Amino acid sequence: MNLGTLIVGPRDHVVAIAELDDTAAAELGPLLCDTARVVETLCRPEQTYVCMWSHGRDARKHLHIAVQPVTAEVRARYGGLRSEQLQARMLADGDEPDITEVEQFCERARELFRAITDSSTAHRS
Repeated sequence: MNLGTLIVGPRDHVVAIAELDDTAAAELGPLLCDTARVVETLCRPEQTYVCMWSHGRDARKHLHIAVQPVTAEVRARYGGLRSEQLQARMLADGDEPDITEVEQFCERARELFRAITDSSTAHRS
């Protein structure tokens, strides 16, 4: 996937959202919202895709939720494709972002997640 895509997944082995326990389900919504905020703040995409993946070769493997920034530049690079066609082409092409850019993005994302967490904690106090 393109630079800025973050993956949300449960710590426990779960293959479907329907298998989440009540605690994990209650945590998922706010976590996805915070993750989308991080992606949107750092990448400024025209759209942010949020989609679930759990495919294995022959059966469900493990729940992953991709939070992916999609810019006009990304769409242009892949011939204007959108949605699942865009993601399938990206995965098939195997293009990977530069590791240095990934590391820099991850550090900025960590800082922003910390700020969001600190802000949420302060509001609950």
